[in-house]
Amino acid sequence: MIPKILTVDDSKTIRMILARLFRPFACELHEAGNGEEALAVAGREKPSLIILDYNMPVMDGVTMLRLLREDEDLKKTPVIMLTADSSTEIISIVARLGVRDYITKPFNEDQLLAKASRLIILERRQEGET
Repeated sequence: MIPKILTVDDSKTIRMILARLFRPFACELHEAGNGEEALAVAGREKPSLIILDYNMPVMDGVTMLRLLREDEDLKKTPVIMLTADSSTEIISIVARLGVRDYITKPFNEDQLLAKASRLIILERRQEGET
């Protein structure tokens, strides 16, 4: 079964960068522009990994993460938090909510891939596979 990755960020540019980053791998990509959308997508798709922005309108990453952890079907889903704020207070908050890893923006793509591959199996697509 190929992994499903849900990217959650209010920036369309970041979501496009993440889509390009994971395109060479055999995985199914889903995206959402805020935590509220993301919860709906996560409930429907049951992602293998969520890459979640910390600061978003409508519903921020921390609120979404709290609600995710209350859902029996989704509470064990690994989450990598993206944040422009690397303060120990923020890291402590998201760590208590079970974030598996975090990465600061602007992020290094190779570092993000390395962190993701520790949580899910990322295999390169076969030539000609879409």
